Amino acid sequence: MLRRKDRPEYSAEFRKRRARNWLTLGFTYAAMYMGRYNLSFANKSLSDTYGWDKTEIGAIITAALTIYGFAAMFNGPIADRIGGRKAMLIGATGTVIFNFFFGLGAYLGFLGTGTLLLTYFTTVWALNAFFQSYSALSLIKVNAGWFQVNERGIFSAIFGSMIQSGRALIFVIGGIAVTVLPWQWVFFIPSMIVAVMTILTFINVKDTPESAGLGYLDTKDATSGDTEKIDFKYVFKKVISNPIAITIAFAEFCTGFVRHGFEQWFPRYMQEYQNLALDSPVFQKGAFAVVVAGIAGAFIAGYLSDLVFNSRRTPVAFIGYFLIILSLAVVWLVKDVNFVIGAFIVNSLAISMVHSMLSGTASMDFGGQRAAATATGMFDGMQYIGGAAVGVGVGWLLDNFGWGAWSPSMIGFAAIGAILMLKLWNAKPREPINNKVKQSEAAAG
Repeated sequence: MLRRKDRPEYSAEFRKRRARNWLTLGFTYAAMYMGRYNLSFANKSLSDTYGWDKTEIGAIITAALTIYGFAAMFNGPIADRIGGRKAMLIGATGTVIFNFFFGLGAYLGFLGTGTLLLTYFTTVWALNAFFQSYSALSLIKVNAGWFQVNERGIFSAIFGSMIQSGRALIFVIGGIAVTVLPWQWVFFIPSMIVAVMTILTFINVKDTPESAGLGYLDTKDATSGDTEKIDFKYVFKKVISNPIAITIAFAEFCTGFVRHGFEQWFPRYMQEYQNLALDSPVFQKGAFAVVVAGIAGAFIAGYLSDLVFNSRRTPVAFIGYFLIILSLAVVWLVKDVNFVIGAFIVNSLAISMVHSMLSGTASMDFGGQRAAATATGMFDGMQYIGGAAVGVGVGWLLDNFGWGAWSPSMIGFAAIGAILMLKLWNAKPREPINNKVKQSEAAAG
């Protein structure tokens, strides 16, 4: 078990500068979450306004998640080369632009309500997804340079809670906005918030302690002490050809189907199956509890990983998958809204546990500081490719079989993820050999 004395000690100056860095990054990512999950709150409004069925709405979701998945894999090596700060600025700027253009679609009535307008929305949301794909890998790329392996689980918990604040805001703002304002404001509001955070990122964020004038920090991860040039050959050797990384990527494919199957459709489930308005007290309290559970899941996962499982991430992910299976079974078999909301809360906690451990922390461990963005791109990309099926696929399923088929469609994927985590139960990054690089005096306590 990790003891307090095993953790690194830093100077007050280092801690203050690192806090400034991760607070800005965390809230920028949270704002970008608003510009990603807002579509789920406009889902039914788009159908009501333009007469589109769930399969047609699902086409927008599938296009965006597919683009996100492949773009994350492509953009990961780019972020490793240009640095996380520049990559985050690129992603945030694109998010501002394309959320604005999606909302602008409300004023393009001359396109009609058929294929042409649907193509516009699908294209714009896919472009938003392309730029959104920079967010996680940029954040993790930067953090990999500021945190050592044995403190990353707990700090990932802190980041996970900050990210969930973005979901909290869109759950509150989205539910109210689509009720009292035209649906396009669900996209205009996040666009404005992300714009502010983009400016703050430009001002405050630095890629590494060195670039902030604090000297070199040995992060003691998979690439600690490496001096090779960061190119495709390097990241292939470190990440893409690593059997552990490949197995985690397949698990994240399963996570994606479950996570996005839940997050993209549950507001509409509550509207249509449970007959709850998005501004109703029951929905608002339930949605708030779902977000709080996501925050709790990130903290539980981080502390379990670092303090109980000796910085191993996969046992915690297994627990998360197991809880997902149980909660989805409740949604499937029990119809009472109170039990369903309770199951949603557990499901949100469990998804957050898995996501924070695999995409958020294992990517830093197994990619290392120098290839963290590539590892994140592979893990997060596979998650979104898995999630792509929940658009058209789940939309078609709901159109043809109703909401009773929704929950069972996700259970099998969670079970596969759990089995893969059992296979990797003891996986940890290789300890650096003969690493003679020392922490700088500026970083040391």
